[in-house]
Amino acid sequence: MKYLFLILIILTLQLTYSQENATVIGIVMHKSTPIENATVEIISSNFNTQTNDKGIYTFQNITKGNYKVLVTAVGYKTQRKNLIIQSPEQIQLDFELQTDDNELNEVVVSGTLKAVKRLESAVPVEVYTPVFFKKNPTPSIYEALQNVNGVRPQLNCGVCNTGDIHINGLEGPYTSVMIDGMPIVSSLSTVYGLSGIPNSLVERIEIVKGPASSLYGSEAVGGLINIITKNPINAPVFSADVFTTTWLETNVDLGVKFNINQKASSLLGLNYYLYDQTIDNDHDGFTDVTAQNRISLFNKWNFNRVQNRLFTVAVRGMYEDRWGGDIRWEKKYRGDNEIYGESIYTKRGELLGSYQFPTIEKLMLSFSGTIHFQDSRYGTTSYIANQKIGFLQLTWDKKVGKNDLLTGIASRYTYYDDNTQSTSLLNENNPEKTWLPGIFVQDEISFSEKHKMLFGLRYDYNTIHGNIFTPRFAYKLKINENNILRLNAGSGFRVVNLFTEDHAALTGSREVVIANNLNPEKSMNANLNYIKKIYFTNGTFLGIETTAFYTRFSNKIVSDYTTDPNKIIYDNIDGYALSQGISCNTDINFTNGLKFILGATYMDVSNVENDVKTRPYLTENFTATWSVSYKINPIDLAIDYTGNVYSPMKLPLLSETDPRNPYSPWYSLQNIQFTYSGWKNFELYAGIKNLLNFTPKQNNPFLISRTEDPFDKNVQYDSNGKVLVTPDNPYGLTFDTTYVYGPNQGIRGFFGLRYNLF
Repeated sequence: MKYLFLILIILTLQLTYSQENATVIGIVMHKSTPIENATVEIISSNFNTQTNDKGIYTFQNITKGNYKVLVTAVGYKTQRKNLIIQSPEQIQLDFELQTDDNELNEVVVSGTLKAVKRLESAVPVEVYTPVFFKKNPTPSIYEALQNVNGVRPQLNCGVCNTGDIHINGLEGPYTSVMIDGMPIVSSLSTVYGLSGIPNSLVERIEIVKGPASSLYGSEAVGGLINIITKNPINAPVFSADVFTTTWLETNVDLGVKFNINQKASSLLGLNYYLYDQTIDNDHDGFTDVTAQNRISLFNKWNFNRVQNRLFTVAVRGMYEDRWGGDIRWEKKYRGDNEIYGESIYTKRGELLGSYQFPTIEKLMLSFSGTIHFQDSRYGTTSYIANQKIGFLQLTWDKKVGKNDLLTGIASRYTYYDDNTQSTSLLNENNPEKTWLPGIFVQDEISFSEKHKMLFGLRYDYNTIHGNIFTPRFAYKLKINENNILRLNAGSGFRVVNLFTEDHAALTGSREVVIANNLNPEKSMNANLNYIKKIYFTNGTFLGIETTAFYTRFSNKIVSDYTTDPNKIIYDNIDGYALSQGISCNTDINFTNGLKFILGATYMDVSNVENDVKTRPYLTENFTATWSVSYKINPIDLAIDYTGNVYSPMKLPLLSETDPRNPYSPWYSLQNIQFTYSGWKNFELYAGIKNLLNFTPKQNNPFLISRTEDPFDKNVQYDSNGKVLVTPDNPYGLTFDTTYVYGPNQGIRGFFGLRYNLF
């Protein structure tokens, strides 16, 4: 009887308490589409939650008073609303968010491997959404990154137009490129992994400049590019983006969402790119741009589970056929010594996913796998390669007092085989098989609202090179809401496979020489980041982000093009290498709709050997980017003017008599676009790319040397192997494609149409 009485007392107290407090419920949406995982919090209180898959949030037992509710979501402007509770009742408070490509306080995951507001993260992360990239539409993410400050897509071949991504002057292999945090893109697949990802599936791209090896492994030495794909729930029912250019390049992006049932939704994306023209505007007898025929199919599934636990799986398949070379080339000449051509067939498959265990503790299992097959002919040189990568990672996320802990174990298996001497042993095939198991721990400590520190350490064991330790440290000082200072430092470790990372090592124009047994590269990196926000009384907003960076390499592997014009000689540097500089990004938003995004980076990249400082090839000292946007609302017309500028770079010449310029000039690629959005769900856009009609051929007699003799049949050598000057070869050169620093495509128009059905 006494237990029944106790139960009645408890129920009475609960009923009384609930009657004295209010419940707040609401929906967070964008254009009638619910926004999942939006963060909703009552400022200066312990009430904090996230919306479910229907965009709904709930707060219970809120006492009387005046409050402010804050809502943030990736890709949307932050919104605040007042909340007044005067009596016990249920209050409906809904939010309609607007998209924004430069909101400073977006939620990011790449810096610390967990969702955190950008301004609260101890690690600086730059965020770019599709709205930013639509200002200058491109057929691939690789090309789109040319509008990001400090990031430069670098062409490495004047014939097949393959390349990589440079961050702060560091070559592509120092940049780890991921999809949804999984190491999908690496080594052999660096460029191809960035091609063919449908823009309709990209929610945002996060870029971390600086050390990230303690979380992401040994490849994240110079920086990290993380492509975050959309949650199918938030995607439009159907989307289409089709454009073509006056060069007859055609790009098609399609996206379709399927709600299978209440527990599963799927997003299917297709990218198709076709360019089959043979254009030779520089009149050297070779194609200015490679012909490409590429198709990519992407499918992502999201499964609804109790308590919003995550379970997502995605697959992608890609096929590409590209060729460049003599304009007379046809498929029948593939691998032949009659007419020169570079032909590359690529087949690629990817699988990635994440599963949150149904446990009290937050345990997340992430996995990915890739298969990449490449069949190439560079003239008569055959390069056939097969790469498989498997990755598995388990993380545990735990908050204990002021400590926000993240620990995990990971394992990565890489299989690589090709038809070169790099994978042969005693004249027998010997594929490279590498295991890389590791464990990492990270602790982010919030000492107060102003002071936050992050400590990280990762241990990996490479089956070839042994033990690898990569520590990390970060400190954030929040001076006030408008001034934030961050310090980051860490180390990196990278194992090099030349034949998967340097296209020049694959062409038939030079012999590859490895001087010694190459040692793994090691780096120490530090950067200092400062964010300043200024709100003017007239409503204008100014955001300034400045970063000073410093990276020192030991055992850096360098390529020697000058000792012998017929060889590329690779060796570890007997000294060290430096990459240091400062970058600044500025956002200016005026109340009349005018918006500026400005960026500039100054850097000093050098190799120091025997106290002699030299500048590496294809590294600029200064780069700047800009985007100027203005919306004329009465006529639904938006104008976007984008561009970049690069300072001179040192270029590889073949000899002292080579007539080409040893340095590139100052050059700029500028674009303008007009977008009409007056039709429901439609956007019509058109513009001009490369307004200044810049091409690398300007002020150069030629780009590719000896295109008339690509197989060096008429080249004569002396007894030391030096090329002789003859009447048929007045400059003493061989055929070479490595003199390239920018796209060889002049001014052209483009026209496109977008459609989104929500």
